[in-house]
Amino acid sequence: MIKNCKIDWDYEFDVIIVGFGGAGGCAAIEAKDAGVDVVLLEKQREDHHYSNTRMSGGGYHSPDPDGDRNALKEYAKAMFSGENIPWIFEGAQEEYSDGLAELWAEYAPQNRSFMCSLDPEYMSDFIGRAAYPNFPGAAESGYRLAGSNYDRNAGIAGMPMPGNQSSPTSPKHLKAGGEAFHACILNGVNTRQIPIHYNTRAIKLIHNEENVLVGVMAKHGDKELYYHAKKAVIITSGGFEYNKSLRSAFLEGHGGDGWAFYGSSDNTGDGIIMGLASGAALSKVTSAAARLITSFPDLRANGVRIGISIPSIGRECAIVVDNFGRRFIDERDNSRDPLQYINYKNALAFDTHQALYPRIPSWFIFDETLRTRKSITNSVLSHYYDIPWSSDNHEPIERGWILKADSIEELAKKIKAHPDNHELMDIGNLCQTVVRFNEFCAIGEDLDFHREIETLKPIDNPPYYALPLFPGGPNTKGGLKANEKRQVVDWAGKVIPRLYAAGEIASAFKYVYQAGGNVAECIVFGRIAGLNAAKENSII
Repeated sequence: MIKNCKIDWDYEFDVIIVGFGGAGGCAAIEAKDAGVDVVLLEKQREDHHYSNTRMSGGGYHSPDPDGDRNALKEYAKAMFSGENIPWIFEGAQEEYSDGLAELWAEYAPQNRSFMCSLDPEYMSDFIGRAAYPNFPGAAESGYRLAGSNYDRNAGIAGMPMPGNQSSPTSPKHLKAGGEAFHACILNGVNTRQIPIHYNTRAIKLIHNEENVLVGVMAKHGDKELYYHAKKAVIITSGGFEYNKSLRSAFLEGHGGDGWAFYGSSDNTGDGIIMGLASGAALSKVTSAAARLITSFPDLRANGVRIGISIPSIGRECAIVVDNFGRRFIDERDNSRDPLQYINYKNALAFDTHQALYPRIPSWFIFDETLRTRKSITNSVLSHYYDIPWSSDNHEPIERGWILKADSIEELAKKIKAHPDNHELMDIGNLCQTVVRFNEFCAIGEDLDFHREIETLKPIDNPPYYALPLFPGGPNTKGGLKANEKRQVVDWAGKVIPRLYAAGEIASAFKYVYQAGGNVAECIVFGRIAGLNAAKENSII
């Protein structure tokens, strides 16, 4: 934090927004429509602008406007804090959950119409509903999930098909998923002539001698730039997935190297660090939208693992085991909503007797049948990272990322010799686990974890393969503590005047998560932050 009232400002705007993802874009649009001057500061270059929003699936919550509003509020409150569920004791952000849920009930049903208003070419179909049917208000809320598209032929119901080639270089009319969502937001920003200062990294918040927030110090290359915020600053810079120090401090287990993420490698917690320096409180910094994914031993960013999702987990001819060779979950939970983005909690079980995390890493075991079917990874993510992963999985095998053996016993020995296993693998355990799973396939029932019968196909076609899995996913969800107006507060709960936050850095989903929630809150709470920031009194 800088305290100085005699700065020669390089730029002056009413509202300064730090970070151009979904939340930053929506905040800028709402503030601009409210009649104020606004600027987006984005640390990435324009030709390499890949936010988590852009790298997402592009789905978002958009409940039926004709649904029961009180029911919608209750359903949102259950996801945000869990405090209105009789059998739950969570109480996350309970002092603000009622207000957050009230605003969600007002704004979330507008999400699809808001997006469509930004670009007449944008298309959005409904593709899902309430993922927690036993939560209060689920049935009556009219809850829906919408997708993003510009090309009906590129996906089903507005979401990209597997293998769809929508990418950063695709023309807009061929974009789907996160690429389509980003293109729509960008069109809304550009048509309003909102300036975007790319390659400009916000470093510190500036307060005057009366401790009032008045601006931001940023860097464009080596040049320091000073931005005067006459009304407010909104931080929408995302999470801390690629900051090793913050990961080690906040994520359970070996936060530094025991996790992997596949979102933007420029999400380094900058906004959290700036907020802390200005006295901001934190909220549920341990939370994440995460599951079991894999990483690459020789590909890193900022000293931490780059990950990629494995949609093949839970499919035929494959299981997941811990470091000792034992199954511990219904593998389908890793890709089934709503469990997929909270499934990482299963990997964090701590063995108090041995004082270790037996499921970090876990191991994806599969056979030749699955290997030859198609790529086991999410190939869409390879557009953003230079990941050499062939469609038949041959290249990662050659690189040693995927272990290969002619028998399960030999595979267990190779896992045991892998540096991430620390010689924990019990060869007999893994052999018995595969035999037992194959027996379940034969009788058509998973007696241990009750996996869906259609996925019960044996692991019996050699060679056999193994891939290490870590907790991780697209993003962290904890960060700055903010009230329902998205005003950042200090540890005493007092508002830090003129400072707002929205998106992953101040996620409302502190109890559980439903797919599309982070993108939805970028719209809802980005708009709310922009509107409230625009109402602030000006400081000249």
